[in-house]
This record gives sequence, structure tokens and C-alpha cells, in this order.
Amino acid sequence: MTAVDRSTPPAADTRSPLKSWLAVWAIALGIFSLMTSELLPVGLLTPVGSDLHVSDGTAGLMVTVPGLVAAVSAPLITVTAGRLDRRLVLCVLIGLVGAANLASAFAPNFATVLAARFLVGVSVGGFWAIAGGLAVRLVPEKQVPRAMAVIFGGVSTASVVGVPAGTLAGELSSWRTAFAAVGVLGLVALACKLWLVPPLPATQTIRLAELPRLFRETAGVRIGVAVTFLLITGQFVAYTFVRPILQDISGVDPDLISTLLLGYGVAGIVGNTVASSWAARDVRRTLLVIAVALTAAMALFPLIGTSPAGGIGLLVVWGLAYGGVSVSLQTWMMKAAPQASEAASSLFVAAFNLSIALGALVGGLAVDALATTSVLWVGGALVLLTALTAWSARRTQVS
Repeated sequence: MTAVDRSTPPAADTRSPLKSWLAVWAIALGIFSLMTSELLPVGLLTPVGSDLHVSDGTAGLMVTVPGLVAAVSAPLITVTAGRLDRRLVLCVLIGLVGAANLASAFAPNFATVLAARFLVGVSVGGFWAIAGGLAVRLVPEKQVPRAMAVIFGGVSTASVVGVPAGTLAGELSSWRTAFAAVGVLGLVALACKLWLVPPLPATQTIRLAELPRLFRETAGVRIGVAVTFLLITGQFVAYTFVRPILQDISGVDPDLISTLLLGYGVAGIVGNTVASSWAARDVRRTLLVIAVALTAAMALFPLIGTSPAGGIGLLVVWGLAYGGVSVSLQTWMMKAAPQASEAASSLFVAAFNLSIALGALVGGLAVDALATTSVLWVGGALVLLTALTAWSARRTQVS
């Protein structure tokens, strides 16, 4: 990496603890807004598809498109940000996601929705790639694991509050109301960035050629990307269609879906909290536990999730396990390349979002061509491969 200004002190060195943590929470709100935006269609596939006259599989493109775009925008924005203040970049990206969701709320057709989802993907990829490594600049070193847990708690909180609330808004009013609300949330997050986050001058510039070099020369980064790809693809093959799974397999009343997604999210917050502590001590074993638990939850759904009680129980296990994924994977990448945190983070975010897109696409094809249960078998198999890959990494320096 090429140093820009190594003499620039971290914000944590010059700000009070309260202001530092308010900045951390402001970034967490941004992550929450982004992930709520990206995952909102999961709870609204059926109403959006019905209103805009497309199938559930086609409606799944609302998850696929931003995932693909985010996979490309993560490394590109990290590189092109260059010497720009990271606070400015984050503000532009969170403002863009707010505008994109408002555009979706007033979209006359599905093509317009997909165009807005393209912009969401740009925001998600760039924001996450940059924000993921900012904890070390905002708080003292000993508080970094807790700050990362807060920032990536935005992912779990999006599941516990954002997606269920959006689903509920869609049930009580319309899916357009849900998208409009998330658009306003993005603008609120923008205001918080402007007010609470300090200037964050660039400390590194990254050339595009350095990203593949980091991948080639660092075994821990390669394994981290592989684990991310398998785990997130498997998750979103199945989770994109959690609403049809609960309705078709478990026989859950459609009016209860938003409440159940709330329970999934609560479990996810618990999982995030536990995993952040475990991952700081042994990230490989943490990912092994997560992968085994996710595999079990998916594989058992067609077997013991055929009643509402069974489906609800497995959904809670699913949420508990997945809640620890983001912070564990980000911790892996930071440990694999501690001197190249932004570059490693951009590769992680690219793999993460490409996997969301691929998982939603594969799941959509399976649902339309086969049956709802097929996404659980495919997803479970991919997550099982994650466990085997993490186990094979026991000789790397990442732990």
C-alpha cells in the first residue's frame, strides 16, 4: 500500500470517548440502513411480485441486482476514493441509498425498481468496504472488537428491526410505504454522519492491481474469500425465500411472518454479540460452529420444520447462527491482512455481496423450476462446504 499521511492521528486519539462512540453508532446506523435496504425485498417478494406482475423467482432479482453491483462497487470505490475524506465518501453513499429507496417507492414498474436497486448496490458495496475498517480509527485499540460488534450489529439489527418492520409496513399499508420509510431512514443516517462522524482523511491509497496481489500472496485472505463465498451463497439461496419456506413448508399464517422475522432478528443480535467475543479469541472455531449450526437448521427444515412449531424453532436457530456471520468474517479478514485493512475489507465485501446475488439467483431458479424445499438442500450443502473449508485452514496464521 502507498502511504498518504501516516502522521494523521486516529480520531480516537483526539476526541472524547463519548464522541468516539457516537461516531461508531452513527456508522452502525448507516450499516443498518444499507442492510435493511438490501434485504427489505426478502419480506416483500410476494406483494411486490403480485403488484408488478412478476413471479417470486423474478422478484428475487431485487436481491440479486444490488448484490452483483455491490460486489463490483466495493473494490472500485475503495480504489477510486483515493485521498478523499472517508466521512465524505460515506455521506455521499448513504444519501444515494436514501434516494434510491424513495425512487423504488414511486416506481411505476418492475424495471424501475431494478434500476433503483442498482443504486442500492453501489451504496452497499462502497459504504461497507470503507466502514468495515474504521473502528480502529475511532476508538482505542482495546475497544476495537466491541466497536466492530456495534458496527456489524447493524447487520443483525436490520434483520430484527428493519426487515420485519418493513414487512409489517407492507402488510398494514403497501410495499411502497415500506420502501419510502427506508428511504427516509437513509436520509436520517446521512444527517447523523454529518453531525457525529469526525473528518477521516485517507491514510492509504490503493491501486487496483494491489487487490489481486493481496489475494494471491496472502493465504488467509484467499481462505476468507472462499469461506465468505460458500457461506453467504448458501445462506441466501435459502433465506431469500424464507417467506415461502415458512408458508409452504411449515404452514405458518402469512400474518405472522413479520413477527417471526422479528424473532429471527432477535436471535441474530444475540448471535452477533456472542460471536464478536468468540471471534476475537478464535475466529476459525467460531466460523466452524456457525457453519455447522446453519447447515443443521437448513437441512432439518424439510424434516422437522413441517409444522408451525418446528419451523419457528428452526428459524430461531437459523437466526442465532447467522447473526455471528458478518462480524466473524470481517474479523477473519482483518486478522489475515492487518496492514491492508481497507483492501482486505473490499475483497470481503465484494465476495459477500456477489454471494448474496448468486444465492438469490440460484434460489430463484430452484424455486421456479423445482420446489421450495430445494433451496434448503442446496443452501445447506454449500454451508457444509464452508465448515470443511474453515477446518482445512487450521494451518494458516489466522486464529
